[in-house]
Amino acid sequence: MRTIRRGGEHEVEIRKSRFICAMARVDSEDAARAFIAERRKEHWSANHNCTAYVLGEDGGVQRSSDDGEPAGTAGVPMLEVLRHRRITDTVAVVTRYFGGTKLGAGGLIRAYGNSVSAAVEEFGLLERRRLQVVDVFADYVLGGRLESDLRDSPLTVREVAYEDRVRIEVALPEADLPDFEVRLAELTGGRAEFEVRGTTVIEVEPDPGP
Repeated sequence: MRTIRRGGEHEVEIRKSRFICAMARVDSEDAARAFIAERRKEHWSANHNCTAYVLGEDGGVQRSSDDGEPAGTAGVPMLEVLRHRRITDTVAVVTRYFGGTKLGAGGLIRAYGNSVSAAVEEFGLLERRRLQVVDVFADYVLGGRLESDLRDSPLTVREVAYEDRVRIEVALPEADLPDFEVRLAELTGGRAEFEVRGTTVIEVEPDPGP
């Protein structure tokens, strides 16, 4: 899944109506609802404040509201953009100030969907990846060289501690553990060991699409 790089506000004008899309990163339904309430308070005089949000590591929580627009013409297309882009832990509110020209159902669906799409392009995305957290233990004589080798590798070195032995905390994909074990043995002549401590989620630049 992905999340937005940053929150913010992005406005487009479509046939004299103003569509202001505000987005924020959120970690709970309470936070999403608080952001929605804040936007509705700020734009109390707007014709509509339509909403959509997705939460959870797998995007399992999904909610939307048309806020008075014809059913299915606002919240659903907004939510569809978030789903299609695999965006989670994100809330979007599109505020509409009516400009006097009716758009019709198809026009509204395009307007609300495009408003969120344009905002996503403006704010950017980060890929979320779940990694295994591994503690590597080695004697002091090996520690400095091993830390240097690990930092020069594609692995994520999270922490280095000099205790009774050197402990280097590394994060890596679970599928890479067998290769990591072989590499560690090669680097240290079999004189280092590791244990899996848990998992963590990191945010990285998304792979470029086709």
